[in-house]
Amino acid sequence: MDFTNINIVEILTIVICLVIAIVGHEIAHGLAAYKFGDMAAKNQNRLSINPIRHIDMFGTIIIPAALYLTSGFVLGWAKPVPVNLTTVMRNGGHKGAIIVALAGIAYNFILAAFAFFVLKFLNFGFTEAKFIYTFLVINLFLGLFNLYPIPPLDGSKALEYALRSFRLSSMANLITSLEKYGFIILVVILISPFKEQFFAPITYIFKLLHSML
Repeated sequence: MDFTNINIVEILTIVICLVIAIVGHEIAHGLAAYKFGDMAAKNQNRLSINPIRHIDMFGTIIIPAALYLTSGFVLGWAKPVPVNLTTVMRNGGHKGAIIVALAGIAYNFILAAFAFFVLKFLNFGFTEAKFIYTFLVINLFLGLFNLYPIPPLDGSKALEYALRSFRLSSMANLITSLEKYGFIILVVILISPFKEQFFAPITYIFKLLHSML
């Protein structure tokens, strides 16, 4: 790769947007759990907006940087906030557990919607508009990607709790049993010839988004 062509401004834009997206995503999980009486995240000071408390060296820095430099594709995650599921379930039941699981996705969708309306209805210069568009894309992609019911993505947790609420324990247990292989499954999908089909729903939504801007 020709490192002389690296756009520092573009990298900084992506880093800022990614940190806001993934750090806030994890804080949202912690806040949702806190609303159901779970003090785990609060006691470990993981509800702080200080990004340093949430950075995962591998998922927040190394993986996003490697992906960007090799493919221009960016994906990352922050250090997961601690959640005491027993407390959440005691106070909120399976519904509470589902809310906690989907809180991060909701956060990303809210930010994406805000960025969309700002971009759609307000006039900005090229630099500002590019930042807002990047912010929109990163948050929308993270929200949609996390909806996939594949461990360790949030969608798998929400599906597992939903299945248990309907007493479909055998199916829920299957999802639980896949957790230790989740990362491997994702990597295989992302490098497989079927990755375009895997991302087809997200691609369709982004095409729809572009037609609306």
